[in-house]
Amino acid sequence: MALVSMIIIIGILLILLALIFTFIPVGLWIAALAANVSIGIFTLIGMRLRRVVPKKVVDPLIKASKAGLKIGVDQLEAHYLAGGDVDRVVNALIAAQRADIDLSFERAAAIDLAGRDVLEAVQMKVNPKVIETPIIAAVAKDGIEVKVKARVTVRADINRLIGGAGEDTIIARVGEGIVTTVGSSVSHKDVLENPDSISQTVLNKGLDAGTAYEILSIDIADVDVGRNIGAQLQTAQAEADKRIAQARAEERRAMAVAKEQEMRASVEEMRAKVVESEAEVPKAMAQALREGKLGVMDYYNMNNILADTQMRDSISKLGRDSDKNNL
Repeated sequence: MALVSMIIIIGILLILLALIFTFIPVGLWIAALAANVSIGIFTLIGMRLRRVVPKKVVDPLIKASKAGLKIGVDQLEAHYLAGGDVDRVVNALIAAQRADIDLSFERAAAIDLAGRDVLEAVQMKVNPKVIETPIIAAVAKDGIEVKVKARVTVRADINRLIGGAGEDTIIARVGEGIVTTVGSSVSHKDVLENPDSISQTVLNKGLDAGTAYEILSIDIADVDVGRNIGAQLQTAQAEADKRIAQARAEERRAMAVAKEQEMRASVEEMRAKVVESEAEVPKAMAQALREGKLGVMDYYNMNNILADTQMRDSISKLGRDSDKNNL
């Protein structure tokens, strides 16, 4: 029984020791002492209580100490609690120190918390980055489209990383500058003969203002001739003018047809009135004969005149028909 009790007690002690060593990062404390980094065991226990992973603070602290950086454990822990990447900030500070770049921990932590990659920014400060723009189409004054592709060499500006615009703004501004420069050229041949004039003009505009980068150079990578936009616009304008003219002609034709129909209606109305009047003539003559106002001889003379008039009219029609046949 005594042996069993002894084994149970030893097992309990081992479990307690395992829990203690799991909760208290003794290994990290020993590693810090071996690296000559002063950090108390109770500080590590406090990290556990504050739900801070000690390894994510102690390892960067050892790295910074070996690099000669003076950073306190409280600064690293505060940055971790704020949601920052402690290891990346320390790496950026070491890289900045090696490159002789003035970068404080507070500045690096603020850049990291702002969502910027502070390590990449330091690397871009040392080794500039080349941004390639998409193909930008612009039209010269002669109506010819010119397609330009540019390469922009930029260097990160540490002081403007917080609140500064990114790469998309640089590309947009360079594209706007290219369109403006090509559009002010008299001929597309001027652009093809001297493409560096585009880069010089765009570079002098100060396009990096308000951005997180400093533009070092703008190089024209490719220049191609595109469509004849001026000719296409003139063709489209001519087609539009043609349609407008056709519409106006159709409107005039419709008005003429309507006027003709109106005139025909008036003529038919007049003919109807004439027929109606002619129908009243025999009645009037009969009335005149009854009343003695018109004699028989007068009636015959009037008929002779009408017959003579009809004969002359027939002769004139025959003359017109013969003239047409001769033609």
